[in-house]
Amino acid sequence: MCDFNNLDSAAKTAYHNQLLKCAEAFGGVNYFLQLLEAIRKTKPHPLTAKHSEFRFSRGIVKWEKVIFKDKLTLLTAIRVNENEDGNLIPAEDDKSFKKVMNLLRTIQPIEFTVMPKNNKDGEGFTFHAFDIVDKETTKINPIFDAVFFCSVDTIKKVLTYTPKAS
Repeated sequence: MCDFNNLDSAAKTAYHNQLLKCAEAFGGVNYFLQLLEAIRKTKPHPLTAKHSEFRFSRGIVKWEKVIFKDKLTLLTAIRVNENEDGNLIPAEDDKSFKKVMNLLRTIQPIEFTVMPKNNKDGEGFTFHAFDIVDKETTKINPIFDAVFFCSVDTIKKVLTYTPKAS
């Protein structure tokens, strides 16, 4: 999803609508972009926080359990090497198959909750890290990818995208 230019127009429109909905639920596009910029600036990566939360001036992102650095490293690697169709699960004969399956089993049940500091800004939103299509296909959730990994410039491009009239 971070390679927005290579998506077809239907996928671009869907991604645009998803992110716009999340941005509005967080208080607007500017607050949402501030969240993303704060996440990108934080070292070490916020997903490895021992309290399973990331706080910043406009709100908080919470999740249910700690994600260790080795899992984050593997997650980053499989994001980059996902199949052409976006599937994260490698072939069974691939030597990384077991590690990837353990990562997916570990992180899939975790629900991420994003809440603005002021209730009047919005009600917030929730998402999971992965979308399970079927037994052999799991894709990274575009919202998870946008919040924790994609560049802020790419997200700006997605949010300002104007769907083409059909």
